[in-house]
Amino acid sequence: MKYVITGSLGNISKPLTQSLLASGHIVTVISSQESKRAEIEALGAIAAIGSVQDVVFLTKTFTGADAVYTMVPPTFAATDWKKYIGDTGKIYADAIKAAGIKYVVNLSSIGAHMAEGCGPVSGIYRVEQVLNALTGVNIIHLRPGNFYTNFYANIGMIKHNGIIGGNYGANTSIVLVHPKDIAAAASEELTSLSFKGQSIRYVISDERTTNDIAKVLGTAIGKPALPWIDFKDEDSLAGMLGAGLPEEIAKNYVEMGKAVREGSMFEDYNANKASVNISKTKLEDFAKEFAAAYNQ
Repeated sequence: MKYVITGSLGNISKPLTQSLLASGHIVTVISSQESKRAEIEALGAIAAIGSVQDVVFLTKTFTGADAVYTMVPPTFAATDWKKYIGDTGKIYADAIKAAGIKYVVNLSSIGAHMAEGCGPVSGIYRVEQVLNALTGVNIIHLRPGNFYTNFYANIGMIKHNGIIGGNYGANTSIVLVHPKDIAAAASEELTSLSFKGQSIRYVISDERTTNDIAKVLGTAIGKPALPWIDFKDEDSLAGMLGAGLPEEIAKNYVEMGKAVREGSMFEDYNANKASVNISKTKLEDFAKEFAAAYNQ
């Protein structure tokens, strides 16, 4: 079959592309960077260089595919982050309709049931809604938990301050996932194309408290007493701004952390938890990767 993968060669899109190619499928990878062309082609995929903000480019690239994998690329340049994410979803929807695509695997997020109050994830809510408005298109939204790889952003904090933390609340339970487990789920859905209408699949690897996270990651790097510090929203915002994040991005991250703290981000997942198949990569498995990155 023929697939189109967005997200260039990111932490999900690259292993997803490799999996599909290994099964003998024809894969086109969209990237905005010409410098990625050689690496994409070295995998055995077709490189389509262009912007996901260009509906004409997307329509041309999507045409003839059996299915597409969509995700909104991250940006720190948006002046209204939620709007940027939602607008990108609308561009995808227009291209999907124009190209006659019948199957879409869309990277969403846990918390995407929240129209407001969940930072960038409330932008992803808008993507789900605009894709669900398409007629005659089968769509499955993958809603992964919080990425393990986000903890790499805490390496500087650990090295310079001897702590790890966030505005998630004291000893809060967090739903976690490894990007490779998301890639495996996306590959499974794309190769089977068994989903019909509009559906949701949660992709979860582990659930752990913030204290667990500090202990497991700390132990992996030789700091078993590493404490998790619960930051106030205003302190978290100040820290992000001090680290150079634009105010729009920082405010959205703080809002998402508040949704974690209050539990609203996980409400729909918890309501459907009994039907979720937990993936294999546990926090202790990721801790080995974290230690390797920390020690580089």
